[in-house]
Amino acid sequence: MIITKGTIRVDELRLILRGRCLMIEKEPLIPKHGGFRKLKSFQLARLIYDVTVRFCDRYVGKRSRTHDQMVQAARSGVQNIAEGSQASGTSKKTELKLTNVARASLEELRLDYEDFLRQRGLPLWEPDHPAFARFKARRCSSLEDVRAWVESEIGDQKHTDGHGRTWTYTKSRSKSQASVPVGEGPCQSITPPVLAANAALSLLNLCCYLLDRQVEAQAKAFEKEGGFTERLYRVRSAKRKS
Repeated sequence: MIITKGTIRVDELRLILRGRCLMIEKEPLIPKHGGFRKLKSFQLARLIYDVTVRFCDRYVGKRSRTHDQMVQAARSGVQNIAEGSQASGTSKKTELKLTNVARASLEELRLDYEDFLRQRGLPLWEPDHPAFARFKARRCSSLEDVRAWVESEIGDQKHTDGHGRTWTYTKSRSKSQASVPVGEGPCQSITPPVLAANAALSLLNLCCYLLDRQVEAQAKAFEKEGGFTERLYRVRSAKRKS
């Protein structure tokens, strides 16, 4: 009903006020969180964990301290990504901290793989190594995918050590023969431990890169939006005004 010329109808005024209230109450107190299973970084970290468990059981002594440290570092990467994602609903600070812990754990694991190769005189492949290109082309998403790639590389039979010498690998060779240091046996450029370690390093390089970007994005979001305390203040203020 129009009261005087130029005034607003009551139903129109209600619609305007309702729209303003909806805009004010748009920000939830606890935003969507979790969803870590969809993160590429989590998927890669879990694959690295599976590969590391198998690698350590086969090529690192079970009573060795290194065995436990490598497995725990791989597990820490997975668990902290998941825990940080779940905690983000009420604490962006905790999410940022735990994601960074995951990144640090995987860096420790990367050094362990590099030490494994160096201490045994085994090759650490350059990024442009042909086997690396074949591994990346497979886009492995499971332990079985990685194992299939290792078997396909071994199945080529003949390989060169970079000095013109060739070596034929057969599956009948024992585990001890496959892990002897260079200089004591055949060419070590392509053996199961070399393939597995370099494959793990390739996965770690990508996962660490993704986590670096994830930490950077979380830091920017925290700087821009603040944490739970700031969001609680904004929501309560908006509720009082409405």
